[in-house]
Amino acid sequence: MITLAVGDLAAAIAFYEQGLGFPRMDSPPDVAFFTLSGTWLGLYGRQALADDAGVPAGGSGFEGFTLAHNVTSEQEVDAVMARAVEAGASQVKPPQKATWGGYSGYFKDPDGHLWEVAYNPFFWIGPGDD
Repeated sequence: MITLAVGDLAAAIAFYEQGLGFPRMDSPPDVAFFTLSGTWLGLYGRQALADDAGVPAGGSGFEGFTLAHNVTSEQEVDAVMARAVEAGASQVKPPQKATWGGYSGYFKDPDGHLWEVAYNPFFWIGPGDD
């Protein structure tokens, strides 16, 4: 599971549920869970998550990691990026051919979490064949 600290839980829920179309699970009122392919995404208030971990809630800049949303085509990269920006994300790097041979772009969600949206033609990331 991936858990993100967010400044405004209601706004973050709206971004991921309505903006990106992630399927929301039943959740307690102080957290939101979304089912993703092979994992889950949790959203938790920034101060509450910091308190739970026993660390300060402050922080800024590049946090040393990105999240990736892998899709099935270059056109889907473009579509996901457009949906993210329309829902309130900031485009960091527009979708383009990548040096590793795929196609990707980056956005920051409303809380500043850095997401890559990528298409990799060299291997499939998704459900296995039956």
